[in-house]
Amino acid sequence: MRIVRTGLALACALATLAAQAASADYKIVTASERGTYIQIGRDLARFVAPDADITLEALPSAGSAENVQRLRNEPGVKLALVQSDVYQAFLDRASAGNPQAAETIKPLRVVMPLYNEEIYFITRADSPLQSVHEIRDAKINVGPLLSGTALSATTLYKQMFGKPLPEGQASYLSNEEALVKLTVDKSIDVVVAVAGQPAKLLVDMKPEARQLIRLLKFDASNPASKAALQTYFPSVIKASNYPNLLPEDVPGVAVKAFLVTFNYGRADTTTHLTRFARSLCQNFPTLQAEGHPKWKEVSLSLPPLGKGWSYYAPMVREMNTCANAQTQARANRPVQPVSTQCGQQERILGLCRP
Repeated sequence: MRIVRTGLALACALATLAAQAASADYKIVTASERGTYIQIGRDLARFVAPDADITLEALPSAGSAENVQRLRNEPGVKLALVQSDVYQAFLDRASAGNPQAAETIKPLRVVMPLYNEEIYFITRADSPLQSVHEIRDAKINVGPLLSGTALSATTLYKQMFGKPLPEGQASYLSNEEALVKLTVDKSIDVVVAVAGQPAKLLVDMKPEARQLIRLLKFDASNPASKAALQTYFPSVIKASNYPNLLPEDVPGVAVKAFLVTFNYGRADTTTHLTRFARSLCQNFPTLQAEGHPKWKEVSLSLPPLGKGWSYYAPMVREMNTCANAQTQARANRPVQPVSTQCGQQERILGLCRP
């Protein structure tokens, strides 16, 4: 009887371990509730995580810089969405000898590049400012500390004008707080926001918003703008995404978004993240069809990364294997004959079949 009880206890323990190995509760850190990142995180939780036996919770955050810290230090956070310039800024600080930056960024790994995020420069409707390269002396809200927006805004300013944004011109409020100060007491001249379009912050605005605010244009031909394009990318902010705000498309500038993880070595974590990569590949058509419109700009191809950047090897292997299998399957599909009318040129070229 004692042997039987021992055997039953062992069986229960093994069953518990198997259940633990079969499912996992993970978190992904994103950005504000009104941004694109959290919608991307929720798409991953809805369409990808279940087939990987993962319950994934998409958490709001202050933004990319905070996400790097939380991925490094917060229990349960296994994935993060991070802007490319934020990731690069940590690498640059590490290369410059900052030990904290080196310790933070060294174990981080890229899962895949995602899409370009537009950088919006919002001003009052009656402002004399027309283009981004005119904001040198403006009072600018760059977003909260630890946000990717704050780093993007200050980095872009420095690249354009060759000097840091003076602290006397900077504020670090949320978008909502800053828009009030922009339009009501006019203590701010420009509000910077970063989000993939369509950005909920602007989509939710009423038609009356045109009387209060507008977007600055990014003139890529201006010398100051050209300097910023060493790190950032030209973009177009589509009027079709913001019919209540924009009468026409606006030339813009963008930063790349990345899906990032940690260099995990534990077998159970590696197993679940590998499953996640497989599910991401297999469910990619669903993400593009039913997820946020930005998924249509994402590719499963994994381009070479810059110096100091590394992919997470277990996930990359799985995604490459899956993508190659899908490519081979498409190549093996029989080609359907295309029916054509047998016109004069077809007869001359000998393309008509009896």
